[in-house]
Amino acid sequence: MLTPRYYFADDFRDFCDYFRTQPHRERAFRKGDYLWRPGQPYDRLHYFISGAAMHFAEHESGRRKIISFHGPGTVMPGYHTTDFKIERSLTTVALSKIRALEFTVAQFRAMFEANAALSESVVNWYSKYVNLFLFETIHQEFNPSQVKLCNLLYLLTMNQPANSGLVIEMTQEDLADILGMSRVQITRELAVLRGKGILATTRGRLTVTDLPALAALCTDETV
Repeated sequence: MLTPRYYFADDFRDFCDYFRTQPHRERAFRKGDYLWRPGQPYDRLHYFISGAAMHFAEHESGRRKIISFHGPGTVMPGYHTTDFKIERSLTTVALSKIRALEFTVAQFRAMFEANAALSESVVNWYSKYVNLFLFETIHQEFNPSQVKLCNLLYLLTMNQPANSGLVIEMTQEDLADILGMSRVQITRELAVLRGKGILATTRGRLTVTDLPALAALCTDETV
């Protein structure tokens, strides 16, 4: 059964050799680099060979909403042929050094139309992405702040950029930006979880010390 994911990786790994045989160019991004200029429409797609990136929206107020993380084996952004205005507000920045194969939209379209397996994978990837948005809209939106945080922490232990299991390499600000909560709310709820012996925190890192207890505080859609 599909559970929500905030970190996407390996969805297109089986196509790595195929991608290398198609027209493309090699790209390298440094930590902090934008994969495309903020405010610009998408005109390139990248298959990540290594490294990870963060995808987020920037609001006019200056606040940001972290949407997802993307690691090796992903194609970012997803392939489509429609110019959505909202995408001008979305930004993707490298969290580490990234090595990637870069395709123009036309180059990727040719592969999409010629390779049925790739077309199916693109559709399935969008299904996983939509599943995340449905989860956040239907369930996270109406949950108490503690349940929202527990759901997120549980999902991150299952699947996250650091691939470090019970250790979550994120700041409290990152958690707040994912959940759309204030830093004060996050600090308060983390203190409650620490008091219950469910997790321990250090600067920029959280360690889940009692996963079953954390799972017991999550919604059914999460676990």
